[in-house]
Amino acid sequence: MQTPSGRSTLPIALASVLALPLLLAGCTGAPAHGASATTLTEQQRQSLETARQQMDLIPPPSKTRYMAIHDLDSWENPYLTVQGGMVTLHVLIADANTSAIGQGGMLRPVNGRRRTLDVRLSDLPTALNAVPENAWPYGRVVAVEEAHEIPVSARPEVRRNVENVLKTLGDLGVVAYEWNEATNHGL
Repeated sequence: MQTPSGRSTLPIALASVLALPLLLAGCTGAPAHGASATTLTEQQRQSLETARQQMDLIPPPSKTRYMAIHDLDSWENPYLTVQGGMVTLHVLIADANTSAIGQGGMLRPVNGRRRTLDVRLSDLPTALNAVPENAWPYGRVVAVEEAHEIPVSARPEVRRNVENVLKTLGDLGVVAYEWNEATNHGL
């Protein structure tokens, strides 16, 4: 067979047929996938180590201060609410005004300094490192609570996420204070 310019198409067809097995063999992706998985875990390990070093700038926790708190509304350190697909980070930003005059009043409400952020579990170290140092008055401790009123079918997933959060906090060198409404309220 010849093209309109008079050339034969046989060499082109033959070259493409011979090259096809080589192209398919090179596109398996198995070695590349294994290499990227190793690199990804190495990147995660390095990221976690960097996050841990940054968390070390916050002083160790003061157990006498945080064990005296019996209500999350009074909790001043960051705390986490663990849900099925994400973790909610609650932060109380320190009051910039050091004077006690008007503190908590209409001009300086405590709730005006509260911040809430929904994060993926994989982004938790980055989110905790973004919390300013002055928002950790009890030291490097985070209260962890399960979300309220979760469906029975979602409870196993939420509990697995709580376990993952506790592991991540331990890897970061942060004390996890598991918050339980019944035990913390004395019920």
